[in-house]
Amino acid sequence: MLKNFLASIKEDLLKQRQELKKQLEEIANKSARNQNGYEAKFPEYGDSEDENADEVATFIDTLSLEDNLETSLNNVEAALKKLEKGKYGLCEKCGQPINPKRLQALPQAKHCLDCHK
Repeated sequence: MLKNFLASIKEDLLKQRQELKKQLEEIANKSARNQNGYEAKFPEYGDSEDENADEVATFIDTLSLEDNLETSLNNVEAALKKLEKGKYGLCEKCGQPINPKRLQALPQAKHCLDCHK
C-alpha cells in the first residue's frame, strides 16, 4: 500500500485511540486485574430505594458502553500493531487485501467485505 495512505490511516487510528481512551476514562477506571482493561465506575446517587435503583440502571448501561468502547480500543490497537508489522490491510479470514475504501471508512477493519458477510 502507498506510504501516504498508510500514514493517513495511522493518524486516524491514533486519533481514534486517543478519543476512545478519553471516553473510557470518563466512565471507567483502569482494571486492577487486567492491565489493559477497564472496569465501569459505579455511580452513587444516594441511599434511598429510588436512588439505588437508578444507580443499578445507570451501572448496567455503563457496563455495556464500557465493553463496546474497550472492544473498539482493542480493535484499534490491533490495527496499529498490524501497521507496525507490515500486515495491515489483509483480511484475517482469506488473506486477501481489504479494499482501501473500506479501510478509509473503517481503519480497524479485520475482514474484507466478502468475509465480513
